[in-house]
Amino acid sequence: MTTHSILNSLINKGIISKKQADSMATFESERAFSIHWELRSILYFGILLFSSGAGILIYENIDTIGHQAIIAVIAGVTIGCFYYTYKNSLPYSHEQVENPNKLIDYVLLLGCSTFLGLEGYLQYQYNLFGTRYGLAVLIPTILFFLCAYRFDHRGALSMAITGLASWLGLTIAPLSVISDNDFSDGKLIIPAIALGSILTAVGWISEEQKVKKHFAFTYMLMGGNLACIAAQIGLISHAPKILYFLVGIGLCYFFIWRARHAQSLLFLLMGTVYGYCILTYVIFTNLGPDAAFGLGIFYFLFSSVGVIYFLLNFKKFLGIKK
Repeated sequence: MTTHSILNSLINKGIISKKQADSMATFESERAFSIHWELRSILYFGILLFSSGAGILIYENIDTIGHQAIIAVIAGVTIGCFYYTYKNSLPYSHEQVENPNKLIDYVLLLGCSTFLGLEGYLQYQYNLFGTRYGLAVLIPTILFFLCAYRFDHRGALSMAITGLASWLGLTIAPLSVISDNDFSDGKLIIPAIALGSILTAVGWISEEQKVKKHFAFTYMLMGGNLACIAAQIGLISHAPKILYFLVGIGLCYFFIWRARHAQSLLFLLMGTVYGYCILTYVIFTNLGPDAAFGLGIFYFLFSSVGVIYFLLNFKKFLGIKK
């Protein structure tokens, strides 16, 4: 329905007067349109295009340009980005820093990206770190953590957490946790659970202590997904199953509790979906085939009803007013 038809319907029902409807229509037609997110997307896309284009240009003209010149240019861009960010940033604060200069966020992100490119180029061309690949990952990870806290940048924080996971041989991006991690190797499951639990705890502590508490969501989202998925895979594939069960259920309980406190639907979904999967697996693996088949019909029927009830009443559970 259009705004005009809605207003006419309200007038016909006597809910508003013609004068009120005209005022609403005027406000709706003349109000400013925000292009904030469009500009942010364009800037992020611009950084991606710049990085990709520079890489292609270097690759196509490597023999003409020379390695030293390429390294000098990348290093110059990196240093320039960090210098600009430092000179134009506000002082550090435990609270969220709202810098009026929005360009800083993108310049810092470009600097972090070019730093990775510079380090990778030095390692590829001159074998700077030798076989100490862990050191090559750890250096940018530490730098990105420092940048994230000093300049209050959640993009740098995500890069730092990703680097920390890579240092342990893990992929932590929410959409790649299952596809890019080889959890068939049991040696990765315990580090994944440990790292995910630590990141979740760091997020909770930062919020409780009011030290960059707006970082808590990033910590909990990335760490919680990693730990919960690793705990479920451990429960299914490895022993001792009781350990993975307790860890998984404990994390699910935490996220449900956290969802009520923060009124977060995402955390509520994490806690309920992961918890449902864990409990379903435990129930059906401890029943015989006949009992599992008989129970399964009713179990999934009532589960479907529960899902519908949950979707209709999640705001009430989170304490959100209608």
